[in-house]
Amino acid sequence: MIELNTIQSFLMDATFFLLIAATISSWINLFFLNSNLWSLTAKITNLGSTFSLILLLLVRWESGKYFPLSNLYESILFLSAILLIAQQLAELKLSTRLIRCLNLPLVLCLYWFGNFGLPPEMKVITGLAPSLQSNWLMMHVSVMMLSYATLILGSLLSLLFLIIQFFSSKQNQSTPLSLSTSGIQENNIIETKNIQLSLLEVIDIWSYRLIGLGFPFLTLGIISGAVWANEAWGAYWSWDPKESWALITWLIFAIYLHTRLIKGWSGQKTAAIGSLGFVIIWVCYLGVNFLGKGLHSYGWIS
Repeated sequence: MIELNTIQSFLMDATFFLLIAATISSWINLFFLNSNLWSLTAKITNLGSTFSLILLLLVRWESGKYFPLSNLYESILFLSAILLIAQQLAELKLSTRLIRCLNLPLVLCLYWFGNFGLPPEMKVITGLAPSLQSNWLMMHVSVMMLSYATLILGSLLSLLFLIIQFFSSKQNQSTPLSLSTSGIQENNIIETKNIQLSLLEVIDIWSYRLIGLGFPFLTLGIISGAVWANEAWGAYWSWDPKESWALITWLIFAIYLHTRLIKGWSGQKTAAIGSLGFVIIWVCYLGVNFLGKGLHSYGWIS
């Protein structure tokens, strides 16, 4: 046990410093695109933080003899790991450093909050509460975390879409085409616009795909939670704050998918809904923990 606690302490610190290094090097690499040193540093520290975080979860699993999703702290570790993995998979498809530069600060803040913002008792490995001693623990909570991670990343891409579009419109306003513009300058401006449009289209498509992937996970997580609630508390739905905000989150992303599939919306309109979903999902996951106690007492901050 002493050895496992020592390893856990080391991995906690290693993950934190690797995340800091990955975040800083990724942002520096964003401004110095041709720097192989910063690009390699960003990739190594990014992979290192992911590997260290996964090891930390495995150590807690081995030490506690249960899947490490029993409280808010462990769910933060799990969510951070899924976000890092999903980000690196998305990078392979998007071929852009922008998603890394947005996701890493988010994961760093989340990890910092888990390690320094929560009560120290939450980080101590203890036995499971009676209400959590169920096979539904791994099923419900892991699926919910998977849905949160994919929805957060998808809505983060929606936010990125709006940011790029905003700065693109600003750039276009500041460099209007005129009859006196030379042919070379005009071609450069048109080429830049085409690159921006292509990037926006790719971001929009992958935002839709990630949200489309996360929504069934969220639906399955809510259903499995209702079944588990009936088994543990004798009621499928109790309008607990966590349950209520999970329903609101589901409705927001249901509207997003409805507008894309039925209304045929895309681009700025759906990106605005996805960006709203980014805020709502954080209220659901963390915000309600500051409102008061509910049936999900193991996840609340006291």
